[in-house]
Amino acid sequence: MIKNMLLSLLVLGSVYLDKVQAAKVDTVSTYSTAMKKNIKAVVITPDSYAKGKVFPVVYLLHGAGQNYSDWVKNAAFVPAAADQYQQIIVCPDGNITSWYFDSPVNEAWKYETYVTKELLPWIDAHYKTINDRKGRGITGLSMGGHGALYLAFKHQDLFGTAGSMSGGVDIRPFPKNWRIEERLGTYAEHPENWEKNTVINMLHLLTPNSLALIIDCGTSDFFYQVNLNLHEKLLERNIAHDFISRPGGHTWPYWANAVKYQMLFMSTYFNKEQPAANP
Repeated sequence: MIKNMLLSLLVLGSVYLDKVQAAKVDTVSTYSTAMKKNIKAVVITPDSYAKGKVFPVVYLLHGAGQNYSDWVKNAAFVPAAADQYQQIIVCPDGNITSWYFDSPVNEAWKYETYVTKELLPWIDAHYKTINDRKGRGITGLSMGGHGALYLAFKHQDLFGTAGSMSGGVDIRPFPKNWRIEERLGTYAEHPENWEKNTVINMLHLLTPNSLALIIDCGTSDFFYQVNLNLHEKLLERNIAHDFISRPGGHTWPYWANAVKYQMLFMSTYFNKEQPAANP
């Protein structure tokens, strides 16, 4: 019954948005002092942005081999979600294979520092945001799903809700894929880097209800088993979370659908935490 209600809300929202979508999609450039370079991001503001309200923010991370623009190019619902849920959506650039952590073997790759200490304060300084963890969420696909949980687990003072779609939530089974060894060193030579920077080994950072979590992965995805393992470990630790699995693979059609549930979940969290946040 609850699932049917959720689907009905999504369908009704989609019909409404087809008629009135007016979200503004901008590309901004921010300077990273840590990496000494300019980095782009997409920022989507809702139709009512000019009316003087403050808005929650969802940071939406891309996958390996992608960039900051891919979400807008491949998932029409993303700009629409800014209007439907009255929130700002930020799509950072995580480079093609950063995995969103600070590399312990290459000083040029500091994407944890960039997102949490450079981009996030820049967004809060330049946009009308709810500058509080209760008004801030983060999610992403594949590499970005890993990155979203990684950053949220480590920075619970910044994020109140986090999600993952087809996330690489345990990188250890893939030591030769997606250039991870260029960021962490080889597993044979630097196993400690892999062990401490894989999401599934970071659950000790959580306590029950410390983060509102939603995890989604298709049953045909090569990351399905590691997501199922994460789900089971969260259950063992009594960490509440939504876990969604349905037929589907590691594809844009899957993510374009999955992001609808992520945005609804985060909007529900924001409304619960901020009943009077937008006077």
